[in-house]
Amino acid sequence: MSFPIQITFRHMLPSRMFEDRIRQLAERLEKFSTRITSCHVVVEKPHHSRAQGALFDVHVSLCVPGNIIIVRRSHSADPEHSNAWIALRDAFSATKRSLQDYERLTRGAVKSRTAVSAAVAEAPAH
Repeated sequence: MSFPIQITFRHMLPSRMFEDRIRQLAERLEKFSTRITSCHVVVEKPHHSRAQGALFDVHVSLCVPGNIIIVRRSHSADPEHSNAWIALRDAFSATKRSLQDYERLTRGAVKSRTAVSAAVAEAPAH
């Protein structure tokens, strides 16, 4: 892997298996962009771990040239996120989609809103 990964656990003890899974998911992101310079993942256990329905939050920040991709997954309506592994999976899925969008924009494969509105403004009226 060519970029550093920082992992932070809040309100929970660090888990070697969980850290390994985070590193594995971060490495997969290199398939979509080789320009990632760093990654920071925060896994936060709910304050009241005994409270029924308490959900895990997973935050992923990716640094890429000229931008920071931030994904914060806090699914208050998704009861599956009482499982940290599922919350982690969903956060990295969203990060992958955001990274793919960033790559499409930097390649020019997607028109920006300003380019689209300028094209519409220049179109002759019939």
